[in-house]
Amino acid sequence: MKPLKIAILDMYDNAPNEGMRCILQLVRRAQETSPISLAFDVFNVRANVELPDLSYDIYISSGGPGSPLPTDEAWEKPYFSLIDSLFAWNREHSQKKHVFLICHSFQLVSRHLEVGLLSKRKSTSFGIFPMHKTEAGQADPILGTLPEPFFSVDSRDYQVTEPNEARLAASGMTVLAMEKERPHVPLDRAIMAIRFTPEIIGTQFHPEADGEGMLRHFQTTEKREQIIANHGEAKYEEMVRLLQDPHTIELTESLVVPTFLRQAVAALAPTATDRQPAGVTF
Repeated sequence: MKPLKIAILDMYDNAPNEGMRCILQLVRRAQETSPISLAFDVFNVRANVELPDLSYDIYISSGGPGSPLPTDEAWEKPYFSLIDSLFAWNREHSQKKHVFLICHSFQLVSRHLEVGLLSKRKSTSFGIFPMHKTEAGQADPILGTLPEPFFSVDSRDYQVTEPNEARLAASGMTVLAMEKERPHVPLDRAIMAIRFTPEIIGTQFHPEADGEGMLRHFQTTEKREQIIANHGEAKYEEMVRLLQDPHTIELTESLVVPTFLRQAVAALAPTATDRQPAGVTF
């Protein structure tokens, strides 16, 4: 059978980042172990206004810098047209498109679908934090694989809060995870994950972040000095400690996107995955 096609939407606008490295690393791991051949293409959405068509089976839309609030930039309308087309395709076809939205992409789509309040934070959220699953998150086929709470990298100047319960209920969307509990802070907790449809999920955290690679990155002199200057030495030391803990982001990285990809492949090619050799997973 033909390879399943993955479209990776690079939303970093050519800014230096670790997100694309991590996403590509996970997709390449999936290629190595998948029972079905996987092919992928990368689309530089914001810098080059590059967008995939609907011939792809799986779409991963990355995080990115800057504001997710409305702009008149050339890529926005085509991006939202693609998102609308993916939802419409899944309503009209039995073979679905599978979509994962990360951080900036999650914020954009949440704003587009009016599922909550998108606003600028009073201060940057930056670090490795616990995330708390909702009841729906506990039962979710992806987030349900994680402990309660689970840890992930959070890096945001903006946030989606105040879930629009009526809108969510009418559309069949469910909130899967919320920001860490802060009883001493009189501010709304951010929505950290939403199951938009059975095939479309988004997280406001970075499930692709890997402990080993990010630890190397953070221990470079330039990055260490940047983090300490912006967030303090205590925050830097805490992040290094958590990056070395296999039960924090390393666990999240090993489960969330790989489970999404494995389940997408199983749904798109069930007869082929039935022939998967014992012990082969990704």
